Order: sequence, then C-alpha cells, then structure tokens
Amino acid sequence: MSSVLDPKVVLVTGASSGIGRATALALSKAGAIVAVGGRRTDRLEALAQEAPGEILVLDMDVSDPESVREAVDRTVERFGTLDIVVNNAGIMLTGPVLDADPAEWTRMVETNLLGSMYTVHAALPHLLRSRGAVVQISSTSGRISSAGAAVYSATKFGVNAFAEALRQEVTEQGVRVVLVEPGFVSTELADHITDPTSRAAVKTMAESMRTLQPEDIAAAVVYAVTQPDHVAVNEILVRPTDQSR
Repeated sequence: MSSVLDPKVVLVTGASSGIGRATALALSKAGAIVAVGGRRTDRLEALAQEAPGEILVLDMDVSDPESVREAVDRTVERFGTLDIVVNNAGIMLTGPVLDADPAEWTRMVETNLLGSMYTVHAALPHLLRSRGAVVQISSTSGRISSAGAAVYSATKFGVNAFAEALRQEVTEQGVRVVLVEPGFVSTELADHITDPTSRAAVKTMAESMRTLQPEDIAAAVVYAVTQPDHVAVNEILVRPTDQSR
C-alpha cells in the first residue's frame, strides 16, 4: 500500500456513497487516516470495514453547524490534528422554478453551500496549524447554469465563489484550496430528484454518455492533495469525454 499521505488526517463529508465514499477509500489506500462523516452511519461502518487504513465513523449532518463542529472536534481529539477536509456532501433536487417546492431549495442551500461553509469554519483553525488543504467538490453546474437546475446551480456557483475567496484569505498561510468540478458521475444523486420529468431527463442524459465513475473524481482529489507543498492545484474540471457542456 502506498503511504504518500501517511500520516495525514483527512475528514470527508458525505462519505456514505458516491464520490465521498470513493474518495475516502482512495485516501485510505494512499496512507491517510480518514474520518468519514454522514448520516447513514451503517454505510460508513461498512466502508470502514473495507478501507485498508484507520477510519473514524462520524454521525454528521453538515446542515447543522453544531453537528459539524462536534465531528471536527472528535476527529482532532482522536488523532491530534486535521490536515485535509474534503467537502463532498451534497444533494441535487432539480426541477423548474415555477413548480418547485421551496423547502427543497432550503435543503440544497443548507447542505451544498452552508454545509460546506460550516465545515470550513469549524476546521480552519486546525488546518492553519497543520498548513493543510480544503477540497471543495462542486460541479460543472457551478460554471454553466441550465434550465431546471436553477437553485442547484446557484448553490454550486456559491461553492465556487466561496472557494476562491477562501483561497485568497489563506494561501499565504500555507493552506491550499482545491475546487473539483465533476461533470456527469454515476452516483445516486439523480435518484433523489422528486420532480419526475427532471429525474427522467437527468437519467436520459446520463445514459447518452459514458459517465464518470466516483473513482475518477477520487483520483483527482488524491492527485491534488499529494502535490509538493509549494504546488497548489486550485481547480480541476473533470467531464466525461462525451459531455459537451
């Protein structure tokens, strides 16, 4: 097993499935100690059994700042430091604005945008001490808005803006900020869409191409956080070859 990240301590949010799960496993295989956060702790426990390295399972709701702070505190209490945070937790509830349930907008803002901010806020004092890294998992929807995805895109545009401002604040203190923007990835995100027309459209689009796999994005994260300290990979845009936008 490679030990390129030994003995780094990493916190991955939204680690129970998809990109978060694949990233946690990839980081563990690279030698990191990994704390995995999420609400489906049974899945996190299963991940811990599969990972080659030490895993700390955290019952974590990123939309609750107290839950986030508790998860960060538990990680630092257990391992003495925190070197890398991967902000991956997110939901995609697409559909036209006119027929939308505003409660779904609130869920996306609280999870995708505020959840990322809460995690950075709680982790940043530790990352400044360790001269660590923040990885923000965004989306191509954070670069190009599309009809039917107005609020989802708004949250991802927000993630991008927050990442760039954060980078400017902390880069001279040795903290690297990485923005990863995946295109279509084969995950369960689309399964949570409640608008049937939008859900069908997303699945049809995904079926029209060779989608990325979660492991493809995990590899990008590992690449970014294993560069020499003087190298900051600030942005990685990863689309399927077949995706035009």
